[in-house]
Amino acid sequence: MEKIVIIRYAEIHLKGKNRGYFERVFSVNLERALRGLRHELRRTSGRYLVEAFDEEELDEICGRVSRVFGVHSYSVGYKVASEMEAIFQAVKSVAPAEGTFKVETHRADKKFPLTSMQLNAQIGGKLLAEFGGLKVDVHTPAAYVYLDVRENGTTLVFGAFLKGSGGMPVGTSGKGMLLISGGIDSPVAGYYMAKRGMTVECLHFHSYPYTNEQAKEKVVELSRILSRYSGVGVLRTVSVTRIQEAIHEKCAADLMITLLRRFMYRIAERIAKQNGCQCLITGESLGQVASQTIEGISSSNAVVTLPVLRPLIGFDKEEIIARSQAMGAYETSVLPFEDCCTVFLPEFPAIKPKPSYILEEEAKLDVEGLINEALATLEKITL
Repeated sequence: MEKIVIIRYAEIHLKGKNRGYFERVFSVNLERALRGLRHELRRTSGRYLVEAFDEEELDEICGRVSRVFGVHSYSVGYKVASEMEAIFQAVKSVAPAEGTFKVETHRADKKFPLTSMQLNAQIGGKLLAEFGGLKVDVHTPAAYVYLDVRENGTTLVFGAFLKGSGGMPVGTSGKGMLLISGGIDSPVAGYYMAKRGMTVECLHFHSYPYTNEQAKEKVVELSRILSRYSGVGVLRTVSVTRIQEAIHEKCAADLMITLLRRFMYRIAERIAKQNGCQCLITGESLGQVASQTIEGISSSNAVVTLPVLRPLIGFDKEEIIARSQAMGAYETSVLPFEDCCTVFLPEFPAIKPKPSYILEEEAKLDVEGLINEALATLEKITL
């Protein structure tokens, strides 16, 4: 009787003739997630089995599996020969000793001598005889015993379906560059794009020495947390200190954030194209702050040709915080270290800036020179 982890995928079964490609990427992602842990990963009829692992590492294996996008559900159980006595010995290990229960069987092997209903009845009867405190309840049982009779002569026995992260395997939906700050929103935006199968790399803008090393380390940690889900451990950083100083010196104060974001988008697009990224990703939510009005968003979009994806555009703050907490990023995001957008922050930022006003103020700057100066500070961090 071998303890195993059973993994079931989510949307992949809808992919028709392309399903093989998605399954291969999914397998690679599972292997990457389990790297460093002793295990064997096997595929069988739309399921993946993690076998031959050290049982003291079971919780770690389950934690890693639960974060892999594409996992619909997973279970901890046993793999045994499709023989009644072997099945019942495994059932005793997952069934409760008292309370109500129900047996449910999926019989993929139609050559197995008992039907699903017959197997339910026989296993249920054996349990009732073995444990006097048990009672069958087919409507609202306190516990389930699941039997999955496979075509290869084995049966999987388990007691619960545990929820996975869902979504699509990372690497099946292109590649995007996430503009990651030290706040709550952008890591969540990266999470949701990775959930849809996009490979996500991170780009952070800093304002050293106005922001300190702790602010940078905060972003490194947020990128590391995101990489647990995205599987990509790349963070690039660029200094925008000179850009901010130039805007502060030469341009209208209320356009500080608007003009800075236009520079960020231009720089991000160049780095994205150099690294094979097909879009930019931001954590913007419509109306959340002054720069995230439709006018501010349109101003930023106007300086790039790559699409800008904003997965949180219709989310309110409470929804974003809930996901941040669930993915384990919230406590890091709220650490009190400033990011570049808080440097030279105007008292009354422009909420609905007119394009002509923006262009008039931006003309006071050496845009290309400042971009090249910023690009010279590019650093790559492998997480």
